[in-house]
Amino acid sequence: MGDNSRGTARTPVKPMGRPKTSALGSVGKQQSILGFFSKVACAGNDASGSSPLSTVRHPPDPDQTDVLKEHATSYPRPLRKDEYQEERCNRHRTALLEAYDDGDNDEEEEYGIGNKNVDNDVNNDVNRTPNRYLSPVVGGMVSDDGVTHLGENKRKRQPENNNPRKRSTVPSLSEDQDDQEGQVMCQWRYDPNNARPAQARPAILRPTSTASSSKGKEKTPNIKGPRGRSAWLANIMDMEKRMPDHPEYDKSTLFIPPHIWNNFTPFEKQYWTVKQRYWDTVVFFRKGKFYELLENDAILGHQLFDLRVTERINMPMVGFPVSSFDTWANQFLSKGFKVARVDEMESALGMEMRVRDSAAAKKHKIIRRELGCVLTGGTLVEEAMLHDDMATFCAAIKESVIDDKPAFGIAFVDAATGQFYVSQFQDDADLTRFETFVVQTSPRELVLEKSRLSTKALGILRNHATPMTIWNHLKPGTDFWDADTTRRELDSGGYFASDKGTTWPETLAKAVGSDLLLSAFGALVYYLRTLKLERSLLSRGNFQLYDPIHRNGTLILDGQTLINLEIFANNVNGGDEGTLFKLLNRCTTPFGKRLFRQWVCHPLYNAQKINERLDAVDMLLDADCNIREQFSSGMTKIPDLERLVSRIHAGTCKPDDFIRVLESFEQIEYTTSLLRRSSSSSNGIIGRLLASVPNLSEPLDFWKGAFDREKAREEGLFIPSRGIQDDFDSGSDNIDRIKSELQTLLTKQKTALKNRSIKFADVGKEAYQLEVPKAVKVPKDWRQISATASVKRFYFRELDSLLRELQEAEEIRSQVIRDITSSFYQRFDIDSETWLRSIHIVAQLDCLIGLANLSSSLGEPHCRPRFVDEERSVIEFEELRYPCILVDDFIPNDIKLGGDEAKMNLLTGANAAGKSTILRMTCNAVIMAQIGCYVPAVSARLTPIDRIMSRLGANDNILAAQSTFFIELSETKKILAEATPRSLVILDELGRGTSSYDGLAVAQAVLHHVASHIGCVGFFATHYRSLAAEFDKHPEIRPRRMRVYVDDMHRRITFLYKLEDGVAESSFGMHCAAMCGIPSKVIERAEVAAREWEHTGRLKGNSERAKAGCYIPLGVLSDVMDLLRDGGDGTTEHGVDVLLRAIEAL
Repeated sequence: MGDNSRGTARTPVKPMGRPKTSALGSVGKQQSILGFFSKVACAGNDASGSSPLSTVRHPPDPDQTDVLKEHATSYPRPLRKDEYQEERCNRHRTALLEAYDDGDNDEEEEYGIGNKNVDNDVNNDVNRTPNRYLSPVVGGMVSDDGVTHLGENKRKRQPENNNPRKRSTVPSLSEDQDDQEGQVMCQWRYDPNNARPAQARPAILRPTSTASSSKGKEKTPNIKGPRGRSAWLANIMDMEKRMPDHPEYDKSTLFIPPHIWNNFTPFEKQYWTVKQRYWDTVVFFRKGKFYELLENDAILGHQLFDLRVTERINMPMVGFPVSSFDTWANQFLSKGFKVARVDEMESALGMEMRVRDSAAAKKHKIIRRELGCVLTGGTLVEEAMLHDDMATFCAAIKESVIDDKPAFGIAFVDAATGQFYVSQFQDDADLTRFETFVVQTSPRELVLEKSRLSTKALGILRNHATPMTIWNHLKPGTDFWDADTTRRELDSGGYFASDKGTTWPETLAKAVGSDLLLSAFGALVYYLRTLKLERSLLSRGNFQLYDPIHRNGTLILDGQTLINLEIFANNVNGGDEGTLFKLLNRCTTPFGKRLFRQWVCHPLYNAQKINERLDAVDMLLDADCNIREQFSSGMTKIPDLERLVSRIHAGTCKPDDFIRVLESFEQIEYTTSLLRRSSSSSNGIIGRLLASVPNLSEPLDFWKGAFDREKAREEGLFIPSRGIQDDFDSGSDNIDRIKSELQTLLTKQKTALKNRSIKFADVGKEAYQLEVPKAVKVPKDWRQISATASVKRFYFRELDSLLRELQEAEEIRSQVIRDITSSFYQRFDIDSETWLRSIHIVAQLDCLIGLANLSSSLGEPHCRPRFVDEERSVIEFEELRYPCILVDDFIPNDIKLGGDEAKMNLLTGANAAGKSTILRMTCNAVIMAQIGCYVPAVSARLTPIDRIMSRLGANDNILAAQSTFFIELSETKKILAEATPRSLVILDELGRGTSSYDGLAVAQAVLHHVASHIGCVGFFATHYRSLAAEFDKHPEIRPRRMRVYVDDMHRRITFLYKLEDGVAESSFGMHCAAMCGIPSKVIERAEVAAREWEHTGRLKGNSERAKAGCYIPLGVLSDVMDLLRDGGDGTTEHGVDVLLRAIEAL
């Protein structure tokens, strides 16, 4: 049987039970057969003639009689020689795996991955011990804590003289026979497929077959564990002893009866100490070179990803290499789970040194492990796990009522960058500001006060949540802190401590009196504390006040408008395909893209600031300016510095990433200096930004010679240059001294043994074996460690001493290197303000250059929008194309609202003629213009718009018990309450959610109010053609239609998508029905009914009277009555002016 290659899964061999009745007959016959096969067992001897199973010390061989007895009930024929040898080797490997565990946490042996110690011993390869310098204690189980165990069936050690190759006498890490974590281990067959995710399988544990089954029955793994442990796991309760059906049940904790703790091994105590407080979290428990999932987590891994489950003595277990952590953590996170990572805080040798140096530590002979972090979808910080450049937010929300109005306190954080946002505001009855916050930020994770959020707020969150949204409900008061508790915790926690004392960040200090804000922030801090993140994030002090609707200085886009216009997500599948943001976002750097999203959420309103951006775009588009090319070439490979600087502050950045950060800032320094020389003016935005870039050369000078960057990349460690770290220099000198003594010892032995070919050899993990030709005689007290056909390798007392000294010196230096990493990051963090300021400036440059790149790629025609300061609002676009559909055959249209024309366009036309496209196209063009971008039109002239409001689509909300018409009116109410003469309003088919008469009445009243009393610009798209007759003489309403070509004979329509003056003669619903394949008989009946209703309805009569000039619009009559009744107190100047012009027109 050859060696199994690394990572190859082996068929499990269950330990033999009691002998069964044998089909071979009597024991005497069995012994005869055994005598024959004992010769076969020696057939694989090596050159020296020794048996492959006697060259090294092993646990006792399985009883050969049991092999034959087992065979008698499992095979229908006698064993062949090769079968017997393979069965015996398998049993020998099983015994070794149960008894073997090395002292330096090398779990390859424990898991059976390429286990050279096991396979090579069985197959007569060299005898290799797991530790690099130390041989293991063979004959028992050595846990990763260096403790020897004899396993479940405790085997006695064989006498030392029974083995011709004596084991190394270099001191083992520990030979304590007490119960340690190794006792919970049993044979574990590593599945190489665990290194990568598999497709999800049915949530069923597959039975595993057993070799000892006489009838081939399959046996399901025991997942409950020994008797006495399953009760508290089968009937779980939280730490307050509440069952899952209790309304206050805490799913994150687990109650473990006190007496159970006495039965746990030290390893199990370590595990359950963490798991009982993170019961709803998948815990990745580090053990050597592997992470393990235990108990319920192991079953979950099997059910979701078909990971192979192995039975420990007390717990089912799944394991995979440390290198696969990111892969598997992402898999669980993508399913909505939280992931906790428990890491080893010391090596096995470090544990031994700690135990040796501390009397108190001798009671804790187990590797120290601690909860390192808890990962959730909304708080990921590692770049490798973040698959999007956009910010991922975790938000805490506090709701209350102030002056009979809903009020909110909100705190949310982008954990990857360490940026906090806080806000407190009062809202309207429709929670417009709250909904805008949800749409703008799309929180990935929510922290809510249990049973305290209103139904309407909860409905908004549910409407906009995704299946991956994580919901956390905290207990009011204890977990979801109030304002007073938050103040106390922040002061006592030392989060903002400095040399000058404890000082809150300026933004947070301004909000000290906002109780709702502080309560939400306290809940967020509490939650981050459970994730082991609060200190690293809060200590950065990055806080910013957040206002979902900036009423001063920006174009307001509320949540409903962001949805209706498909700014960030389309209405088909929620993706970004076809969205305005995807079209506009041409930034190069990740942090530039995040800033640009904020620009899109809050376009500018001030004409001067808009023109400054447009001036910058003009300069960048200048043929003589090469800033765009220089910036793009320099910044293309820049990593996400904003996130990486945050990781450096937290001390979790990898050396390779740290080098990337340093090189990126060096690139920024070079590129900005190049741009300064290329910039023709220092007065514009570009010139001011370049002039404000901080001096990076000074802080970067230190890092140019601080350590060897190439070595750091290769080894993943910071090796400081000479003179940077005294401790490291002294440790390196000590290691060099020991290595020099080893070379001196080698020279001495060459002389003593009179052979110049003697040398040191590294075999596996065991370095400095003295390799001697076989013909050379060596002292009797030397121990042979390994051999080949021509040489033998030895350890002896003097060499053991030096190797032990070398190992301890390297361990001390490793600790110094870890300290150096921390000190390097602290040194870098001293200049954090410089780094962040330069990042923010580069982000702004990136956004401006992205606008220039976009403007140049719009195709022809495109133009710079011209903003005018006029009393009447105006929006004029000549040959405007849809920005998100920039194709050559798109039909452009002229848009003119306000100015010399009517402010409102009453838009009619056939179904699918392009009315909604005209509405969205106009809004998107205005957003582009006020961001500071060119627009796809021949010319553009407009006054700054303060708000875009929309009523589009037909949707209901069954969960909130809201019909289509209810939602239409709710959105319309916002428009009537919030729109101003400077607003752009679009209403699409208002009134379709109810009966024709009610819908027409609502549409007529709303259109009259918008045009006569608000005076905003916009579109009112409808199929109610009678509205055109009603408002035919209105001075602020202009009838428009979408041009079509109609073939009545074949009931076909050709859509020309051209906007023109006039009223559509029909909606051509029957033609559209025919084009959709409705049977002609049905269509003919529908046409008869439509003609009948049109000729007999009151709408027809009103239209005829209006055309005859003997009809006074109801809106005019209503305004006159209001004016006469109130004496003009409730009528605006604009309303009176419109009324007079309407009367004149009549």
